[in-house]
Amino acid sequence: SIVIPTLDEQGELPDLLDAIVTLPGLWEAIVADGGSGDETVALARAHATAPLVIEAVGGRAAQLNAGARAATGDVLLFLHADSRLPPDAYASLTDAWRTPGVAGGNFALAFDGGQAFERILGAVYRFQRRRGFYYGDSSVWVRRTCFDALGGYRAIPIMDDYDFVRRMEALGPAHTTRCLPGPALTSSRRWRAIGIPRTVLAWFVIRWLYVAGVPPHQLIRMYRVVR
Repeated sequence: SIVIPTLDEQGELPDLLDAIVTLPGLWEAIVADGGSGDETVALARAHATAPLVIEAVGGRAAQLNAGARAATGDVLLFLHADSRLPPDAYASLTDAWRTPGVAGGNFALAFDGGQAFERILGAVYRFQRRRGFYYGDSSVWVRRTCFDALGGYRAIPIMDDYDFVRRMEALGPAHTTRCLPGPALTSSRRWRAIGIPRTVLAWFVIRWLYVAGVPPHQLIRMYRVVR
């Protein structure tokens, strides 16, 4: 089951749904909208793929959890509207699902936006992934049983994806995570305006402050300034 959190994504969502149609495998698509003021919901409901559309206000964590509750699949894949899965995503997920002890993980990630963005941001992301740090833009996936055991995403205004991943990584020695081959492609649209140095700085500083105990409601104000 693919859960797509949206907020004013009329420019991205139709293309994503078109891309899902072309992927091999049996996919269930769920659009969890957080109160879009544009045509996102109308476009989703009119799309030929007929995704399930639910409206869940209260932040991204509420959207992801609502989408997960509506999903029927044994594996939940949380996919941003500006991300695209690799052609063999279904086969990779199926192989991981059939492997005992694999709780979830993400996909290898590539950024659009030109060679410099991909080379530098991609290298930084791979460095973090080897240490168990990754975020929602890398298409996080998880077994439903593990998602339920973790209690889903916590209702915090920022770092909800990081928090979920860290709890999944800490499930215990009987569980592992897997970075699936790809790459999945994600947009660098949100980072182009501020450039690579500030992007990398934002990634590390906000994470360090979160780990140090700075409340998420303070971090979200800093994040908006950086962005």
